[in-house]
Amino acid sequence: MTPRATLITGIGELVTNDPAVGDGSALGVLSGAAIVAAEGRIAWLGAAADAPAADERTDLAGRAVIPGFVDSHAHLVFAGDRAAEFAARMSGTPYDGGGIATTVAATRAASDGELRTLLTARVAELRAQGTTTVEIKSGYGLSVQDEVRALRLAGEVTAETTFLGAHVVPAGVDRDAYLHLVTGEMLTACAPLARWIDVFCEPASPHAFDGDEARAVLTAGAAAGLGLRVHGNQLSAGPGVRLAVELGAGSVDHCTYLTGSDVDALAAGDTVATLLPGVEFSTRSPYPDARRLLDAGVTVALATDCNPGTCYSSSMPFVIALGVRELRMTPAEALWAATAGGAAALRRADVGVLRVGARADLAVLDAPSYLHLAYRPGVPIARALTV
Repeated sequence: MTPRATLITGIGELVTNDPAVGDGSALGVLSGAAIVAAEGRIAWLGAAADAPAADERTDLAGRAVIPGFVDSHAHLVFAGDRAAEFAARMSGTPYDGGGIATTVAATRAASDGELRTLLTARVAELRAQGTTTVEIKSGYGLSVQDEVRALRLAGEVTAETTFLGAHVVPAGVDRDAYLHLVTGEMLTACAPLARWIDVFCEPASPHAFDGDEARAVLTAGAAAGLGLRVHGNQLSAGPGVRLAVELGAGSVDHCTYLTGSDVDALAAGDTVATLLPGVEFSTRSPYPDARRLLDAGVTVALATDCNPGTCYSSSMPFVIALGVRELRMTPAEALWAATAGGAAALRRADVGVLRVGARADLAVLDAPSYLHLAYRPGVPIARALTV
């Protein structure tokens, strides 16, 4: 049977992230464009006047279309609420990672059905704001059984699952014993359900892992066939960034406190620096220096870090607005980082870009241009387009 094709026309401005088309910029912007999608892939893309016939037709009446956002860092499998912790931080209480224990207790107490309902609602919330690809971490179970459960549930909604047993050391548990569990029995149980392994490498936190511990987690994960990701340099300068680059991690996330050698290492390697400005917004912390990274030639991604403690926001448009306003990125740089940058962090060539053969993961804007994402912060103008 011939697959049914859908013609999407009436696109006032199309961002492709393919510099070989359109205006020749990194965003590859086309005006008056159309797309033909079939079986979830882009079959044709070009000027609307040249569009081939298709079985179905959708007219967007001049709206802008962009690649669906690629949120490459999110913690969506959890139960409970930490609004009181947020209020305390707004009154001056510093963040050190200790509040994670509150979410662990609530998540362990929730049933599979309760967690699935919460997760499904959060993914729907993401799509309603234009996100079409999301990475989801475990890390709120911190036992073999609960980490396996988190990854199993995450795998129901995304292929980008990350084992984060090394989120923090649970209260009352010996550090060495827990590290042995994470790199042994827990890893063995979780690896078949994960694509990635992550570690919170933060010597400044008594709850997280130092450089040697993080290296042990990552090398064990690599030996189990998992790709590597790192929470690094969030609370202080430390070994996370250079460890990520040395081991060839897909990304190192946060990058709030960087030394010159950290920036040099990122510029010389292919590890993506994923910035999470919603965290700084929600913790009143200094923002990372995106301009320094971009000017050094580092590949930068933007992601939400949606989680109950330090950034309970699933909005990639909000992150883009923060990137432009607080990180001194241009609107074009911020959009690229939220789409193609996220795809690079996930080592994906089929998302974050609109070209023939790529996934037909589109976001439509109730606006004539992508500039409105930062120009109209807080206004829900983006949504995923199902074709």
